[in-house]
Amino acid sequence: MNSRTIRTSAKKRDSNLVEFAPNDPSDPRNWPAWRKWSIILSITFANFTVIWNASGYTTALTMFEEKWGTSAEVAVLPLTLYVLGLAIGPMLLAPLSEYFGRTPVYLSMFLISALFLLGTAVVPTITGFMILRFITGFFCSASIANIGGTIADLWDHHHTGFPLSIFTLTSASGSSSGYFAYSFIAQLHGLKAVLWAMTGVTGGFFVMLCLVLNLSETRHSVILRRRAAKARKEAGNQDLEVAEDMRAQSLKHLINISLARPFHFMFTEPVIMFCAAYNGYLFGLTFLFNGAFALVFGSEGYGFDTIGVGLDNLGVVAGVCFGPLTHLWQERYYLRRVQEAGGKNVPEARVQMSMVAAVVFPVSLFWFAWTTFTSVHWIVPIIASAFYGWSFYTLILMTFMYVEDTYKVYAASALAGVCFARNIFGGVFPLFGTQMFENLGYRWAGSLLGFLALVLMPIPFILARWGRILRKRSPWAREHMDDLEDYEIEAMGVKVGHNSS
Repeated sequence: MNSRTIRTSAKKRDSNLVEFAPNDPSDPRNWPAWRKWSIILSITFANFTVIWNASGYTTALTMFEEKWGTSAEVAVLPLTLYVLGLAIGPMLLAPLSEYFGRTPVYLSMFLISALFLLGTAVVPTITGFMILRFITGFFCSASIANIGGTIADLWDHHHTGFPLSIFTLTSASGSSSGYFAYSFIAQLHGLKAVLWAMTGVTGGFFVMLCLVLNLSETRHSVILRRRAAKARKEAGNQDLEVAEDMRAQSLKHLINISLARPFHFMFTEPVIMFCAAYNGYLFGLTFLFNGAFALVFGSEGYGFDTIGVGLDNLGVVAGVCFGPLTHLWQERYYLRRVQEAGGKNVPEARVQMSMVAAVVFPVSLFWFAWTTFTSVHWIVPIIASAFYGWSFYTLILMTFMYVEDTYKVYAASALAGVCFARNIFGGVFPLFGTQMFENLGYRWAGSLLGFLALVLMPIPFILARWGRILRKRSPWAREHMDDLEDYEIEAMGVKVGHNSS
């Protein structure tokens, strides 16, 4: 075959390739800013319900004990089961968006979770209540499984930082704001009212998603496959097809990847190990503090009622809300580094602010621990909790962005591993948090948490200094290193042909 034949064949193949043209209005990245942000903000607000359904329940723990005649340890189990559902859900739900599209997954999962929440409000047995809580958490995890992909659908790689920082507000402040919101209902109306309120809020956000998403699909592969199918039917040309990495795969194959690859990453990739450890510890603390705040600020501490404890949680929320402001500096720094690198991928430029947060994090925990004496004004530990909230937000966001930048097409699997660890910690920590504060005392229990934060403190510094070396040693991350020299590519051997998940 001569060179002219090769060129002709390539041209023929290209003419049969269905893809987005430059400035194509159907490409989600070319949609108007208002449309992009309406989608992200609606999913962001809806994600509040995911965390609120966990922390809101903790406002009524004593009422659960009284209703069912259980111990405090058993009363915590519905919280743990719900969060474990959040851990397992993304493993099985994430592939559904590749198969059916993101919008059907968002809408169906929120509707199903609202129905199961309704079940928790009327179920007559404690066993049924426990099972329904787990199933609710499982289906509520749809936003966790898809939000990173939705943001990547709507913005190019270097401009995902700001929308992701807005979404992270819900992950970082959801537990404290949920406790605050439902504390009024718990104190004034009781456990059943809290469960009905959760159902109503989740149902309300489902309606909002229906109105905003309006069947707007954002996943590129799904849009192009639909376009190709329509074009084949209209043009009668069965050779029309999408690019190979956009083609549909069996749901069984996708689920196998989503189940196996995250665990492979967790146990073989140092970057994932670091980010999962930090993410897990931070998320574990967010639910542990629901019980700890009830002790420190409640009847056994400063003497506040349920609503008062809920108000005290606003210190964490205030700190979290300050996070996006400092992230503006981080984002400008990142974009400047990318520009200096000629537009190449620089994940290490994502960690500058997190190095500050890594130091503030243990300091805030020690500060909180040693100012919980009732002789110290209650505002002092609340100020400490605000610094904790800011560091929590900044570190969570760093782990998400660094993983996203490092693994790109494998980011869904990588983040699934991180989120699995995060929710396992979130489910387990409440099982011993209250007992730890009661047995060790507020000061030493808080100090133990601070010492563990000190152990994790070097992670952002390690990523900043040696992150590139870690990425180059990973066959998965190395595929996305666009700053490798030719001799490095030849010597290291870049893996190709993996399916993204």
